[in-house]
Amino acid sequence: MAEGNPLFHVSNVRNRLREIVGASTNWSDHQEAMAERVTLLSKLAKSQNDLPAKRMEDSYLEVHLPLGSEPQLREKYLTFHNTVRFGRILEDLDSLAVLISYSHTYNPAVKRSPLSIVTALVDKIDMRQHIVYPDCDIKFTGHVTWVGKTSIEAKMHMSQYCDGAYAPVLDATFVMVARDPENKRAAFVNPLKPVGPEEEKLFQEGEANKSRRVELSTASLLKVAPTDEERKIVHNLFLNTLDPKTVSFRSRVLPPNSVWMEDAKLKGLEICHPQERNIFNRIFGGFLMRKAYELGWANACSYGGYRPSLVAVDDILFQKPVEIGSLLLLSSQVCYTQGKHIQVRVHSEVFDPLTQQHNTTNVFHFTFMSDRDVPNVIPKTYGESMLYLDGKRHFNQTVDH
Repeated sequence: MAEGNPLFHVSNVRNRLREIVGASTNWSDHQEAMAERVTLLSKLAKSQNDLPAKRMEDSYLEVHLPLGSEPQLREKYLTFHNTVRFGRILEDLDSLAVLISYSHTYNPAVKRSPLSIVTALVDKIDMRQHIVYPDCDIKFTGHVTWVGKTSIEAKMHMSQYCDGAYAPVLDATFVMVARDPENKRAAFVNPLKPVGPEEEKLFQEGEANKSRRVELSTASLLKVAPTDEERKIVHNLFLNTLDPKTVSFRSRVLPPNSVWMEDAKLKGLEICHPQERNIFNRIFGGFLMRKAYELGWANACSYGGYRPSLVAVDDILFQKPVEIGSLLLLSSQVCYTQGKHIQVRVHSEVFDPLTQQHNTTNVFHFTFMSDRDVPNVIPKTYGESMLYLDGKRHFNQTVDH
């Protein structure tokens, strides 16, 4: 599939995105350019049938991050412990998913794309290798694998050059949505025409992913009661914390080698500056993912007492865009543990100091693994028990995957 498709240096990905939508690198010009995008409304398709079908190879991209051959790039990606900052990789994956989607919707007759394509969901990131070396070249590849009427699924793979060959590091699935030039309403995208059994299989997997997401959303603990089995788990956790000396529902005792959930939190605050904006003058989704990941990692690290490695990123939902100038509050919570594994949920919300209003923008789910068994996290309230069960569901999905 790679034949004749563009090769990008990682630093060119954002530049290419700016060209596609006509955005500027300068903050004051950028606002003007965004206002001009309104004139592109007439270029939108009235229905998906008006757009030509595309093939998977039309959106195939290969992007190089030459950490080995260009040492000056390393500093941005380097951790204190001489590994690669995974938060930076999340930023690159987010930009690449957007560029793949624009490659799918590319129309040579239009100079600037009328579509505003943004990340709706990080469906899954599975780690195939836990160590990423800071002095070996990295390659990202990816293409569109499924489309709906206004949404696009992009699958990406990251590999690293070691011992004379590229070895797989991670697989990622992102879901993007297309909106009008003002980023207000949904807009149609080109249909996708799978060619051959391999592409047909990828397309069917995309359909299955969509059905699974609908199913999970329907069964959400925010909407329906836990299953019988889950209710038993919660009740057993409760019984294990009752004080045998007092026959009382109120008197709770922490079991050995355990931590109350309320003591397994970490919080952070970000002021969203113009520097962190995306091509549509909102805060870049990759930046939000990096900040949430770093807070979640720090929480898992302090909880387990060791530097954890990432196993999977799961189900990051972008509910609302984050405006420049916002105060972003990040709350991280260890919500489930099993053996060496730590499941962390990071909730991000925008706080408006003038109106005193809080709005949830994202929820992130990370699975980490410590070097040794970690204490059991124990919920005390009903709300914490629901967080525990939700964490268990996410963990089981990751492990069963």
